[in-house]
Amino acid sequence: VQLQAFGGGLVQAGGSLRLSCAASGRTFSRYAMGWFRQAPGKEREFVAAISWSGGSTYYADSVKGRFIISRDNAKNTVYLQMNSLKPEDTAVYSCAASPDYSGMSYYSPSEYDYWGQGTEVTVSS
Repeated sequence: VQLQAFGGGLVQAGGSLRLSCAASGRTFSRYAMGWFRQAPGKEREFVAAISWSGGSTYYADSVKGRFIISRDNAKNTVYLQMNSLKPEDTAVYSCAASPDYSGMSYYSPSEYDYWGQGTEVTVSS
């Protein structure tokens, strides 16, 4: 599976952005998808994840109520709608994929086998 994330940019605090992650491969619908971010000088952190069917979603507390993850399996794409952005959301955002399986937590980067290049999000105050 190859992943390509795009949609980042510069936005003012309170604004919105939608990130997209396009995946290659015919088995995309079997993969759980996650978004992670890494700010300068900080470790990579979990942002959001979605199960293979889209029936289950997971969010970091810091983005819950502001970000929405969704997927379109017909388009092999997962989205991250980011609303009410804050300066602390500034980071490089990366998407990741893993074959979905029972017992997967969705939160740990180590569970994901495939990673896309990041897209940079900068939120100005």
